[in-house]
Amino acid sequence: MLKKRIIPVLLLKKGRMVKGKNFKNFVDTGDPSSAVKVYSSQDADELMFLDIEGSISTNKLFLDIIKNSAKECNVPFSVGGGVKTMEDVKNLFTSGADKVVINSSIFHNSSILKSTAKLYGPQSLVASVDYKYNLSKELNEVWVNCGNKNTGIILEDYIKKIEKFGVGEILLNSIDRDGMMKGYDIENFKNISSKTKIPIIACGGAGNFNHIFELFTSSEVSAAACSSLFHFGDYNPIQIRSYLRNRNIDMRHVK
Repeated sequence: MLKKRIIPVLLLKKGRMVKGKNFKNFVDTGDPSSAVKVYSSQDADELMFLDIEGSISTNKLFLDIIKNSAKECNVPFSVGGGVKTMEDVKNLFTSGADKVVINSSIFHNSSILKSTAKLYGPQSLVASVDYKYNLSKELNEVWVNCGNKNTGIILEDYIKKIEKFGVGEILLNSIDRDGMMKGYDIENFKNISSKTKIPIIACGGAGNFNHIFELFTSSEVSAAACSSLFHFGDYNPIQIRSYLRNRNIDMRHVK
């Protein structure tokens, strides 16, 4: 079994970190360069940067931030947002990313997954999936374009599609729980992680240490991605890792 990981997620917009609720009402949360230095010193397993607007190929500011951040980052560094072409993928790796995160292009141009996995290896690729619960249908559906477009595809079916492309990991993000800090979508993460061999990174809902403990003990996910927990709570990765180890969660060795 893979050892568990804690991954701070930094959302970027116009060169600044932001955070919202349910993919809306974003507020400024600080300078990304400063955050990289802090998280790198606080035993984060990895860092993830996601640009919530624009295309990688035209967003020079974002690429400059990635280049500067990569110099300060001493942990695996995943980057995504607006990845549409193999040129975008190349630009991110050239700028210092260790892994590339691809979301909407899974729906619009899925061949980019296969091409990236073939050229750079599955370990370099994270497939990102945003989903919402459809109350009338009583099932989870996949949304793309930063949560603005409902694909109408059932989440489980989408995961099966992704499995065919040789991705290294899947970032699974609950739009309903995003920024709410009331806990992860445990039942769904338990369901998905039990049906795929691809490691799952759970995202959306972490508000305290126990939420992460419950996630790891109730499902087979390999990592907990957190954003609001760090931005709006007095927490850091060192504290979380210590708490989880004391409760017998097998964490990845960092130092």
